[in-house]
Parts: sequence; structure tokens; C-alpha cells
Amino acid sequence: MEKQELRAAGSLAAVFSVRLLGLFMIYPVFAAYAGGLSHANSYLIGEALGIYGLTQGLLQIPFGLLSDKVGRKVMIVIGLILFATGSAIAAVSTSIGGVILGRALQGSGAVGSVILALVADLTSEENRTKAMAMVGITIGASFMIALGIGPIVANFIGVRGIFWLMVGLALIGIVITQWVVPNPPRLRVHRDAETVPGLIGAALRNGQLLRLDLGIFVLHAMLTASFLVVPGLLRATLDIPARGQWVVYLPLLVVSVIVMLPAIIVAEKYRRMKGVFVASVAVLVFSQVTLYFGSGNLFVLLAALTVFFSAFNVMEASLPSLITKVAPPDAKGTAMGLYSSLQFLGVFAGGVVGGLANQHAGSAGVFALTAIAALVWLVAAATMAQPSYLTTRLLPLADERTKDCESLAARLRQVPGVAEAVVVPGERLAYLKVDSAVYDAALAQSLAGAS
Repeated sequence: MEKQELRAAGSLAAVFSVRLLGLFMIYPVFAAYAGGLSHANSYLIGEALGIYGLTQGLLQIPFGLLSDKVGRKVMIVIGLILFATGSAIAAVSTSIGGVILGRALQGSGAVGSVILALVADLTSEENRTKAMAMVGITIGASFMIALGIGPIVANFIGVRGIFWLMVGLALIGIVITQWVVPNPPRLRVHRDAETVPGLIGAALRNGQLLRLDLGIFVLHAMLTASFLVVPGLLRATLDIPARGQWVVYLPLLVVSVIVMLPAIIVAEKYRRMKGVFVASVAVLVFSQVTLYFGSGNLFVLLAALTVFFSAFNVMEASLPSLITKVAPPDAKGTAMGLYSSLQFLGVFAGGVVGGLANQHAGSAGVFALTAIAALVWLVAAATMAQPSYLTTRLLPLADERTKDCESLAARLRQVPGVAEAVVVPGERLAYLKVDSAVYDAALAQSLAGAS
């Protein structure tokens, strides 16, 4: 990438990560902390943990659409201010209701879609995939680091301190946005990175995309529900308080990454995506059934958690890749927007339903529900079509080549390696799905006519 593109992608990845670090650091220690708040019960603790997912999921797409009109940086700053305000309310609250309010406000700063749109504004079509990958890797790393160090940080500053830390991280994010992130030369809608309202209906009618949306919904519902009871189980079996449980989470996360890497290589390089995907969902089912029957045994608990996090990380890496493979070339941004919204709504469902199950049936009730949800997902995954191993390419067009979009798209489909081609009237861009191994880029560029 160009130096300016690297700066844009790196700085926006940093803005993304400062939000996620705070959000996920509290996961391993929140249930124990919230139990000491006034008016708290198991259900409300679950609601407090998951409520940010509701506002985040509902506002993700509207924030992105609004940024097309009022500006990317404006919406990012507004979102980070909302996130900081919610964090401060949660920090000073002594009741579970106050923390629920704060967490809901945290989620209302739904800037994820805006950040991705700004990445698209600041990168060329040729380098956009690299920039998005850079942001995606940062998101995954932030999630893993946050879960691992959350108990360590809580041991020094407490959970209230983590909420105040979120305020500080949000302010850092504002500084990065305003003074480090380059200003885009102009704003435009990027179909490969943003949600297009007119394409939402088609995306919701696509059975293959819906299977993947179901997957990310269930995956994050399972994760959130699990953290309502796992810290208590570790305390009971290991006699370690939540703030000391980093000695468990860090090794588990390291092992899960070691397992993930070869699985992803087999899936992508050797084109075994569906096999690895279905096997990973089956492993998730196995982990939840094992936790249901044996969570009171230390060795069973640790083994099941290791298996769960290993499969979880494979899914976190596989699902976005599958979305890009399945989505039509001009609807990739729309598919990813719906996918992201369903991810956060899964967080909310896991917190609320998991909290309700925990209140009435304890940890066994939570794992019974997560096992059933994973089993439903397994059925959906097993019946999905074999994914294509195609990548999305954006092809800039000369002005004179956009006069007959249908004819140009038909000619592009005849190019070796091109499986799908869409040329949208009014846009100087062709959206292609290609097999990189045989794609004739030179011929496609000659048809596009752009220098």
C-alpha cells in the first residue's frame, strides 16, 4: 500500500481496537463484579453484559448511512463520545440499572461501519482488501488480548477502573480520528464496504448468507452466555477469584490460536472450507454438551473450554471469509453490514437469555441452551452449499465504458477466471468475482479502459 494508505488503515485500526479492548476486558470479570451491585440478580447481570449488543446491532447500519451525509469523522467522534459517556455512567453506578444504562449508551456509539467506510474512502480499489484485512487482524488481536489481560487489569484497578479506562481509550480514539487519520478527499458509497439499503432485501432472502448470519449470531450468544457462569465455575473448581483467572484464559487463548492457524490454512489453501467449517461447529456442540455434563470437574471444564475457544477462533476467522465468498460482488458491504449487526444482536441474546437461564436453572441451564443453539447451527451449516473459492475484485472503468453497463458486464464475464461481473449505472467501477488462479487481469483492464 501507499504510505498514506498505510497511515489511514493503521490509524483506523487503532481507533477500532481502543473501543474493543475496553468492551471485552470486562467479560471475564463482569459477572462477579455485577453480583455486588444493588438490585442485581442473574437475569439483570446477563442483561447488563449483553445490552450493548442491542444498541450496537440496531445502530450499526444507520450510523454508516448517516456518515455518507454528515461526514465520517463527525460520526466517529459522536460515536466515541457516546461510548465514553456510557462508560462513565457505568463507572459511577452502584446499581445494576445504572450499569445497564451505561452499557446501552456504550453500544449506541456504533462506529464500526463508519470506520470501514472511511477505510474505503482513503484507499484505492487495488489496495482496499489489504487495508480491510489489516483492520480485521487488529480487531481479532484486540479481542484476544482483551480477554487475556482483562482479569490482570481488574486486579490492579478494579472493574470500575476498567470502565474509566474505556473513557480514556475513547478520548484517545477521538484524538487519533481528528489528528492522525487523514481527511478523505471525498465521500462516496462503497458497495464493497458499506450497506446499500436497496440491497438489504436481497441479502435477507439469500439462504446461504442467512446461514452465516445465524452462525455469527449463535457464536457470540454462546460466548456471552458462557461468561455469565464460567468465572464462577473456575472459582469453584480452582478456588481462584475472577481477577486471578488470567492464569487460565491466557494459556487457553494461546492454544486456541495455535489450533486455529492450521485449520484456516487447510480451509483456504487446500479448499476444505465447508469441511473445516462444519467440523468446527460440531466441536462447538461437543464443548457445550461436555460443559453441561461435566463442568463441575476441573479437568473436564478446562478441556471443554480449550475446545470451545479453539473452535470459536476458527469460526471468527472463517465466517467473514465465507461472507465475501457467498455475497454477490456488488453486495459485499451490505452482506457484511447485516452480518455485523447479527453478531451484536447475538451478544444481546446471549446475555439476556443466558441470564434468564442462569437465574432459573444455573450453569446447567445456560449450557443446555447454548448446546441446543449450537445444534441448530450445525444443521444449518451441514446443509449449506459448498462455497466457491472466488475473491472480489474492483475494476476501475473509463468514462466511455460506462455507457452500456449490461454489455460491458457481459464482456467481462467472458474474461478467463471471471465468474460474476456487475457494472452499476452511474459508477465508474465494475464488481467482479474471480478465481485468482486463472484470472486474466490484463484482459479485464483492457476492457475497462481505465489507465
